Amino acid sequence: MKKGIISILSTLIGGIVGACVVGKISCDKVAEKQEISDKHFALFLLMNQWIKVKQEGKSVADYFENHGYKKIAIYGMSYAGETLIRELKNTDIHVVYGIDKNAASIYAEIDVISMNEEFENVDAVVVTAITFFDEIREELTTKIGCPIVSLEDILYGM
Repeated sequence: MKKGIISILSTLIGGIVGACVVGKISCDKVAEKQEISDKHFALFLLMNQWIKVKQEGKSVADYFENHGYKKIAIYGMSYAGETLIRELKNTDIHVVYGIDKNAASIYAEIDVISMNEEFENVDAVVVTAITFFDEIREELTTKIGCPIVSLEDILYGM
């Protein structure tokens, strides 16, 4: 009788533990997917705002000129970073280099360096990675002494 009860309890406990493990894995995956979704939604809103700014006849280059930023670096060389490079082509704003945690695997029209490399002096660093701006700004301030601005703040402030 005791062996039967122990067997039933072991099966129940195993089932409960298994369900908890599967539930935890499922919750982690859902949270990961939600984080990616939130990031892409924020990028969509940023790009939408950029289009509105362009439709109003304004340019990001005007912002940099008005603030005296002639030489800039771009942190974040994904979609927004690439778009910013194209936006500033044929303007008086010179994008000196890009900064990205995946610098070794990024192909771009400009040099892309990692946070571990020496930074050339620029007038400002523009952060295109909007979901982690505060953390990135904090890290960048230990490496360079120029203003660090968010592309999101620029576009919504125009």
